[in-house]
Amino acid sequence: MIDFTVPAATVAHAAIAADKGVAMVIGTTGLDPAQTALIHAAAQKVPIMWAANMALGVNILLALVEKTASMLDPSYDIEVLEMHHRHKIDAPSGTALALGRAAAAGRKVKLEDVWRKSRDGHTGARPSGEIGFATLRGGEEVGVHTVMFAAAGERLELEHRSFSRETYALGAVTAAKWLEGKKPGLYGMKDVLGL
Repeated sequence: MIDFTVPAATVAHAAIAADKGVAMVIGTTGLDPAQTALIHAAAQKVPIMWAANMALGVNILLALVEKTASMLDPSYDIEVLEMHHRHKIDAPSGTALALGRAAAAGRKVKLEDVWRKSRDGHTGARPSGEIGFATLRGGEEVGVHTVMFAAAGERLELEHRSFSRETYALGAVTAAKWLEGKKPGLYGMKDVLGL
């Protein structure tokens, strides 16, 4: 089963998959802690591969962001910039949050302790170690994700652009094929790609 829906539907589909013994690929984001726990419970019965983004390039970007963050100290400010089409309903996107989590993992901190999801008005100086997010919406942009590491005298940018939603479908099918014969458990695209 491949599911790219909304949280309530994904949880219901995971229960059906667990009941019927069917492996599942999940691309849905925005699940709350209770819904996440239900996905974990279903994964005790069937193999589930769950990722914020199925594009193979995005998942390589996640690994690069984690590695880069581990190599640069907090004097390098981290900003995650993302842009999507005008119809996208969540902000920051699940992929942007995954990139923030990868950066936080590289720094061995919890993202929720250091994130800044928006800035408006007189915000004061930026705290050291903060991971910021900037969200843009407009037109028919499929998806752009840029992670910036900015320090005095230089800025390193790692970026992925999706030009077609077909990249997500290709990744989902790759994940579904990979799940064949796997034991029950919760897997990610890191597992699929061997990262």
